[in-house]
Formats: sequence, C-alpha cells, structure tokens
Amino acid sequence: QGQLVESGGGLVQAGGSLRLSCAASGHPFRSYAMGWFRQAPGKEREFVAAIRRFGGSTLYADSAKGRFTISRDNAKNTVYLQMNSLKPEDTAVYYCAADITGVGSTLRVAYNYWGQGTQVTVSS
Repeated sequence: QGQLVESGGGLVQAGGSLRLSCAASGHPFRSYAMGWFRQAPGKEREFVAAIRRFGGSTLYADSAKGRFTISRDNAKNTVYLQMNSLKPEDTAVYYCAADITGVGSTLRVAYNYWGQGTQVTVSS
C-alpha cells in the first residue's frame, strides 16, 4: 500500500517561511500530479497548489500566488511547498495528495491518495 507522508510543518512568526515536504512510497510518483491542500479549524479543506506529472506546469490558489512555490524531485519521490511571507490566515493542517491521472486539479475529488497532514501555525 502506498503512502504519502508530509513533514516540515511547525510554528513560525508572521512574515516567516517554511518548506513542507511530502514523500511518496509505493506509488509511481513521477506519473502522478501532486497537490497541496489545507484545512483550518471549522473550515473546509481548500486547494493551495498543484504540479502536473513529470515536473510539468503548476497551479496555485489566489491566496498562494506570489508567496508559495510547489516543486517536485522525481528522483526522491518528493513534492515540496515553499511558503514565504506567511500570514496568520495560513494557519492550517496542510495535506499533500496524489492524482493518478497526472493532470492535476484544484478540486479535492480529483485526488486519489492523501497524506495525514502536517500542522502549520503562523503567529501574529
């Protein structure tokens, strides 16, 4: 059974940076599109960013544009989310997800596998 394992979350002050990682095992990683979503307390899980298979084009939520960068290292079966200029409203559990079609999407239903999440807390 394949796994997606996120890491890199933590507590950071507003204006700071974090880099999240998501390591995939047991999956043909390079053929999948990968996405990052987040869920704040009392809110629905929302799209943050996605990268298409083979390191292709990227998609970003408006809230992430200009501050976050998604990238992938197919040799390491890992996708990253570099988050800069963090704001308190970025506080959430961040999840990575895999889309086996390789296309990538902003929609949760397009993703087939999910990690357990990593907490990001941004203090003001």
